[in-house]
Amino acid sequence: MHRFLLTPRWWGINVFVALGVPFCLFMGTWQLGRFEDRVATHEEVTAARPADQAPAPLDSLLPVDKKTSGRLASASGEYAEQLLVPDRSLDGTSGFYVLTLLRTDSGKAVPVVRGWLPGTADAGRAPAAPTGHVEVTGALQPSENSSTKGVRAEGGLPAGQLGVIGAASLVNLVPYELYDAWLTVQTPADGLTAVPAQAPPNTGLDLKAFQNLGYTGEWFVFAAFVLFMWFRLYRREVETLRDAEAGLAAA
Repeated sequence: MHRFLLTPRWWGINVFVALGVPFCLFMGTWQLGRFEDRVATHEEVTAARPADQAPAPLDSLLPVDKKTSGRLASASGEYAEQLLVPDRSLDGTSGFYVLTLLRTDSGKAVPVVRGWLPGTADAGRAPAAPTGHVEVTGALQPSENSSTKGVRAEGGLPAGQLGVIGAASLVNLVPYELYDAWLTVQTPADGLTAVPAQAPPNTGLDLKAFQNLGYTGEWFVFAAFVLFMWFRLYRREVETLRDAEAGLAAA
């Protein structure tokens, strides 16, 4: 009755099932592992930045990584050039960042986003930075790049405006060394609104993370479907042979 399982056609079917099911299970487990990694990283990053954590010196938190991104960093020096970062939304409202370079006591400069204002970027509306020696505390952020969400990387901006916050985009605008990071002040003055710190890339429980969970279910469904189709073909083959033995169908 079951000798048909040894025919060439069924050898091909059996090999496909023997390889397909483990492959689907492996891919499902891999996607599940990616989701669990995102959850673990999210919990680690959240735990590493308690709200009452004291600011740390800027140099001690560099280079920016998943643990130091969002940490409160402190730096001292004097404010220098001021730029505007247009087309930045906050709570669904379009506006612009007020960014000022802080020349630290070490001689290097760090971009400081002193706050956000609604509307079109206008230098006349941006309050001037404090003069003299200042102490600045802000949430540490990694340099942006062209793939960072919300940036304007195509260029063509007027003088005094910046599309991407980072050392690479500032290196030709200022004559001194730059930190590969930036700060966002969480208690701004002069009517500015604080720009919240963003979670490090690939650490939040966003849509992409839950896509991994969805893919996990899909791969397990594929594995079950392969087994279902094998059983269905097997059952149909057995029924055909029984019908033939009973003279109900041609053998």
